[in-house]
Amino acid sequence: MLGKIISFEGIEGTGKSTQIQYLRTFLSSKDIDSVTFREPGNTYIGEQIRHLLQHDPDACNMCAETELLLFEASRAQLVRELILPTIYNSIWVICDRFFDSSTAYQGAARKLFEKIVHQLNHFAIGECVPDLTILLDIDVDLALKRLQGRKEQKDRIENEPTEFFRRVREKYLQLAAEEPARFFTVDATLPVETIAEKICTHVQKRFAL
Repeated sequence: MLGKIISFEGIEGTGKSTQIQYLRTFLSSKDIDSVTFREPGNTYIGEQIRHLLQHDPDACNMCAETELLLFEASRAQLVRELILPTIYNSIWVICDRFFDSSTAYQGAARKLFEKIVHQLNHFAIGECVPDLTILLDIDVDLALKRLQGRKEQKDRIENEPTEFFRRVREKYLQLAAEEPARFFTVDATLPVETIAEKICTHVQKRFAL
């Protein structure tokens, strides 16, 4: 039996990393092995791309088209090197972002041609579509306030203006409305434990655990 793929999406400051840990603990309680992968990253190639996309000061003039192609390159490597072998071993995969991020960030926020983004997403992932996508939704102004409280320095994308993230959020909500069978949207302003309970309850029902 193949392992499942669950992706977490949302703008910065929604608490994806925290909720991923709660979900992994829940799956472990059900004797389900799981691993977490992040985008971009995890593979050697993906980590080099991650540095270039987020932290290399000499890449500050990167154009939107290059950004999209780099994300897709990292994604293609992650799918083939790690995700597919993992699910074929009956281990569940939890993705901290996946192809919906490119639709929202590079497609909607960077205003690239949506059809091209869709085609590149499909080329990168093949048939590797998440069984469930959890969207943590939050008001943009509140999310940016949360980011200000973090100790680590903002990366290149986190430094984008407020309107950029408004377009990202709007696209995520549109995607969730268009694919209700795949998306589960949760209010990320709720208490952490409440969010985790909602997610774990939905996962339990969705996969009959």
